[in-house]
Amino acid sequence: MLFTKIFGLTSERVHMPQVVGALVAGVLVGPSCLAWVGETDFLVKAAEIGVIILMFNAGLDTDLEELKTTGFASFIIAVIGVLVPLAGGMGCYLIFRSEPADPMNMLKAAFIGVVLTATSVSITVETLREMGKLKSKVGTAILGAAVIDDILGIVVLTVLTAFTDPSVKPLLVFGRIFAFFIFVLVVGFVMHKAFIKMEQRWHKHRRIAIYALVFAFLMSYVAETLFGIADITGAYFAGIVMCNLSDTRDYVASKTNVLGYMLFSPLFFASIGIKTNLDGLTGELVLFAVVLTIVAILSKIIGCGLGARMMGFQMYDAISIGLGMVSRGEVALIVAQKGEQAGLINSEMFPAIVLVVIVTTLVTPILLKFGMKRETPANTEFSAREAEQMPKAGRY
Repeated sequence: MLFTKIFGLTSERVHMPQVVGALVAGVLVGPSCLAWVGETDFLVKAAEIGVIILMFNAGLDTDLEELKTTGFASFIIAVIGVLVPLAGGMGCYLIFRSEPADPMNMLKAAFIGVVLTATSVSITVETLREMGKLKSKVGTAILGAAVIDDILGIVVLTVLTAFTDPSVKPLLVFGRIFAFFIFVLVVGFVMHKAFIKMEQRWHKHRRIAIYALVFAFLMSYVAETLFGIADITGAYFAGIVMCNLSDTRDYVASKTNVLGYMLFSPLFFASIGIKTNLDGLTGELVLFAVVLTIVAILSKIIGCGLGARMMGFQMYDAISIGLGMVSRGEVALIVAQKGEQAGLINSEMFPAIVLVVIVTTLVTPILLKFGMKRETPANTEFSAREAEQMPKAGRY
């Protein structure tokens, strides 16, 4: 805990997210360096609670109004921005780490691709805010695409983890996913109404935050136990159910953020660092990590940039959108952890994934500041009223 805080604050001083520092702290105190801490049952379970809280907060932070504003353009950007990295990650694995005799070879390759589809725009948001471009058409497109990107990534993650059981039939997998989303719609509608009544009765009372956290854990449990879907999917949608209750959402987020970042979230990020055993690194693994990092950067720029061009953005602005989607951050780590639990990612893969996370996090603000220097109509601030007047689809 002490090391994650010290290194986290150090990262913050150099304008990087604290997650980078927590990762480095885990590597330092883990088996790779000082060997003070190893994986324990407590650490595994605490990290799992941490990741559920993180995904619940991600759902709370989802801006549905922003999705309506960016509409079809963000959807196309997100879809192509998922498909290109997915193909790039699969290609990297099949070239460098393929094991044809392994019956799960293609699933493992696909999962590396899923790790690359993740987007964490916390760094992008801060960079755009500093530049005064957060409410620009480019900024809004990035944020909208990032939300849709996460939802698509979770759906693909759910499908792949369901296929890890060789006895499972494809139709059954998609049937369970469909049933889960029907369940989310029904329960979400009921709980949304329930939280509105709670908001009216107990305005900013701590019991609302307790009920919200209970809801998140119940959704996580039901998703995994009844539908065979990753628990983080249930937590994410629990957050989405509450995301447009502005007062309640902000209050609940303020409480769960304290719970997460005081204890459970640092333990999760540190646990990833602890799993990253650098002792077994070979020249081939180092080459794989470097190539995977390059593919991770280029695939988002090409994929999201292509989607933006298809939606009518100028080339300069399309590239800026691609640059804004490069950072992987905590989302890639969450996906990687789920892959390890499902047996789709070996422990030797973690150094490569951690390198992707750190490098993409470091380069995103630099690339974005360089890429958005030129003033164009799409990267200048525009008013909320102007946004509302824009058509919902194809307006770019």
